[in-house]
Amino acid sequence: MLKYAAAAVVAAGLVVVLMTRSDPPEPAVADDSGASTALVSVTLPQTLSDTANIGKTVFEAKCAACHGVNAQGQDGVAPPLIHKIYESSHHGDESFQRAVAFGVRQHHWPFGNMPKVEGLTRADVAMVVRYIREVQRENGIY
Repeated sequence: MLKYAAAAVVAAGLVVVLMTRSDPPEPAVADDSGASTALVSVTLPQTLSDTANIGKTVFEAKCAACHGVNAQGQDGVAPPLIHKIYESSHHGDESFQRAVAFGVRQHHWPFGNMPKVEGLTRADVAMVVRYIREVQRENGIY
């Protein structure tokens, strides 16, 4: 019974995120010359956990406009999250929570400061982090 209640809470949270989000611009995938603007190549896992699947949906709604499709980054916009710099031993899960809640000053990449992200709960961010961590593992980042 608790399992179903938890699933209902997660689903309700996703509905709230999707209903209250402002539509960000679509993530760029190519510049005017047709060249990719992605900063890294990302291999996706064959399957994601249920939590990571929800996190992917939230990521696409709130993060991909800057961090790119599958968190591969965008040249001149935002860094890739599927990168050794964001491995859990260097940027733990709480660093993602704090970046979303408060923004973060530029420190590893020349993209400027990241603003805080409105409309996400800690649970939403935890699901996004789960998605990022599962994709990182598929790409040899632990």
